[in-house]
Amino acid sequence: MNKLKLNQKIIQSSRQYAKKIAKDIQAFIDRHSTVSVERTVLRLLGIDGVDQFDVPIVNRMVDDVLEHGDIRKGISIYIASALNASQLSLDEFTKQYLNHQVSLLDNQLIEKDQVKEVLKPYVDTQLGIIKSNRKYRDNLLEKYGESKTELYVIVATGNIDEDVIQAKAAARAGADIVAVIRSTGQSLLDYVPYGKTTEGFGGTYATQENFRIMRKALDEVGQEEKRYIKLVNYASGLCMPEIAAMGALERLDVLLNDSMYGIIFRDINMKRTFIDQYFSRLINAYSGIIINTGEDNYLTTSDAVLEAHTVTASQFINEAFAIEAHLPEKLMGLGHAFEINPNVEDSFLLEIAHAQLARELFPNAPLKYMPPTKHINGNIFRAYQQNAMFNMVTTLTNQKIHLLGMMTEAIHTPFISDRYLAIKNAQMVQNSMKSLVDDISFKEDGFIQTRAKLVLDKAHELLKEIAEDGMFNTLAKGIFAETKRTETGGKGLSGVFEQSDDYMNVISDQLEAYFDEN
Repeated sequence: MNKLKLNQKIIQSSRQYAKKIAKDIQAFIDRHSTVSVERTVLRLLGIDGVDQFDVPIVNRMVDDVLEHGDIRKGISIYIASALNASQLSLDEFTKQYLNHQVSLLDNQLIEKDQVKEVLKPYVDTQLGIIKSNRKYRDNLLEKYGESKTELYVIVATGNIDEDVIQAKAAARAGADIVAVIRSTGQSLLDYVPYGKTTEGFGGTYATQENFRIMRKALDEVGQEEKRYIKLVNYASGLCMPEIAAMGALERLDVLLNDSMYGIIFRDINMKRTFIDQYFSRLINAYSGIIINTGEDNYLTTSDAVLEAHTVTASQFINEAFAIEAHLPEKLMGLGHAFEINPNVEDSFLLEIAHAQLARELFPNAPLKYMPPTKHINGNIFRAYQQNAMFNMVTTLTNQKIHLLGMMTEAIHTPFISDRYLAIKNAQMVQNSMKSLVDDISFKEDGFIQTRAKLVLDKAHELLKEIAEDGMFNTLAKGIFAETKRTETGGKGLSGVFEQSDDYMNVISDQLEAYFDEN
C-alpha cells in the first residue's frame, strides 16, 4: 500500500523519535507505581466486592498500606505476608479482614521468592480465566469470521437493562461492535463502582457486573446471528488498569485506552496516567483486547485542518507506548476522525488524504475512524449527508473499526431507529463501493498526495521537537488539543509513588515473563 508515495525515511525517522519519547517516559514508569496499579494487582489475585459502606475491598486494602505501611514495597508483599502468617485462603482472609479479625500490616514481611510461591495459585487462576476468554473469542472469530470494516455503534442510556435492549437491536440490525458509554465523570472516580447499575448520566457505570450482563446479551445475539459481536468500554481515567483487568476477566474485546487522553481532556495528572496506561496495556496485550486511542478528540478542540499533524504525531507516540507494553500491531486501534468543517473547500479530499495517511502509516493496525460530530448542527438532512461522505472515505481507505455517525447528533441520544438508519447507510455505501478501493489511485503530486506529505512532514517536525524537549514539557506547552497541563497538576498525583528497592508486583512480573517467553 503506497498510493500516497510517502517518504519512507521520514516515516522511519518519525518512529525513531516516537520511540525515544516513549523510552524516556518508560524509564520513569519503571521506577514508579500508583494506587490503581496496586488495586489492580489485588483484583487479578481474585479480590472483589465492597465493604458494608460500599467501599471496594481493593481500595480499603491499598489505602490501609498507604496510610499505615510502606506502599513503596507494593501490595503483593503485604497480601502474601498476611496469607503466610494467617495460613488462610485469600477468600477467607478477605472476609476476616473486613471483620477486623486479621491484619494486612501486622505480619513479618516475607522474601520475594516466598511471595511468588504464596500468590502463584491465585495468579495462575485469574490469568487462566483471561487466557480461556481469549481462546474462546479467537475460536468464535475463526468460526464466524470478521467483517473487513466493522460497524461500531454506541449505547448510552444510563441503565444497563435499557442498554441491553438497544445493544441487541443494534447487533440484529448489523452492528459488529457495541460500545457502552460510561456515566459522565466516572473517569474521575478513584474507585470502581460495584454491581449492576441502572442510573447514570450520559452513560452507564462501568462495573464488572455490567460488563458481565452485556457480554451475556451480545453472546446471545451472536449465536442467533452467527456472528461474534464485540463489546467495548473505557479503560481510561483514574482506574484505567482496574477497568482493563475487569474487561479481561469478562471478555471485553475493545477498550478505549489512550496514553494521553486523560491528561489532556480529564486533567488527570500526567505521571499517574503514563504509569497506569502501561500496566493496563500489559493486561490488554495478554488478554487480546484491542485498544482504541483518542486522537480524534484533538479535533474537537483544535482545527482539523491546521492541527492534523498533531493527530499523526500522537498516533506514532501511542504506537511506541503500545510497543513498550508488548501490544502487537493487530491490537493497536489508533484513532482519527472525519472532523473538517464541510464548508471548507475540498474538505472531502482533505479527509481522504488524512484517512489514507493513517492507513498507510499503520497498515496492520485496526484503525478506529470517528464520524463527524463537531460541525453537526441539528440539520438531520445535512448530518445524514455528512455521514454518507464519512462512510465513503472509510470504504475508500480501508478503515477497520468504523464508528457510525448519527443524523441526530447534537439533538438527542440516538433512538433505535437512528442507529438502524446509520447502519443501513454504512452498509449501502460499503456494498455499492466495495471494489473501488482496488481501482482508485491518486494523481502523482496531486492534491491528496501533497496534503498527506505535508501532514507527515509537520508530524515529523513535531516529533523531533517533542523528543528533544520531553513529553512532560510538551504537554505543559499545550501542543496537543491546545490544552496545557503541568507535571505536578491534575487529579491523582497523590496516588503516585516511587518504588522501593524491594518493590514487587506479582502480576506485572508474570506478564513480563510471559512476553519474554513468547
